[in-house]
Amino acid sequence: MSNVHFTHRFTVRALMTALRSGVYTSVGSYPTFFITADGGALSHRAVRDNLWQVARSTRDQDASGWAIVAHEANWEDPALYCDHTNERIPSAYAEDEALTA
Repeated sequence: MSNVHFTHRFTVRALMTALRSGVYTSVGSYPTFFITADGGALSHRAVRDNLWQVARSTRDQDASGWAIVAHEANWEDPALYCDHTNERIPSAYAEDEALTA
């Protein structure tokens, strides 16, 4: 992913709400992930395991690679991997492609 720019600031409160919501969206059960300020992707597990660092970086919007700017659904990327754990983040609509690749 390239650097991502959003018009609103992602807050620690939004981060905690997203974590409490779980790995899947409440409507449709689509898999979600976090986007960092440097364009990286983080799984829920990576964020939970490094919560203090992620919360501090998100609050300060520092350049450590842990600052979260968005929480999104992975719609169609079968090759989306967490930049910290290297685990594949499931997609909503491209799972058949991922299984055959």
